[in-house]
Amino acid sequence: MADALTSTPVVRAAGGVIWQVGVTGEPEVLLVHRPKYDDWTFPKGKNDPGEDDADCAVREVEEETGLRCTLGPELASTSYVDRKGRPKAVRYWLMTVEDGSFSPNDEVDEVRWLTPQQARWLLSYDRDHDVLDAFLAGAR
Repeated sequence: MADALTSTPVVRAAGGVIWQVGVTGEPEVLLVHRPKYDDWTFPKGKNDPGEDDADCAVREVEEETGLRCTLGPELASTSYVDRKGRPKAVRYWLMTVEDGSFSPNDEVDEVRWLTPQQARWLLSYDRDHDVLDAFLAGAR
């Protein structure tokens, strides 16, 4: 797939909004901190060659968070120009944790479970607000 204006191939990526019911009974979502970019976002990553987007989402979430998750409904997609000037399209799915635990790694040094209101404040990119809004719209 290429962007019609630039003929630069679109970078495909996928990720997830991992959620749980918190101790207060409110939903919480998991955000990751990437030290390379010093940002807070939902876990995601680029597709391997020939990889299906849903499979990519599950793999990338586990690689970044250490959590094996069950894939739920698709939530939203974002598109933007990445740091290398390439068009990028990211698809997101709702996810719940099956098992696993987080250990800091090269890509992610911290994770936080937050209420949607807290997450909105901490998210580094406005485009992630659309993904959070899709979660809040009742995809749970």
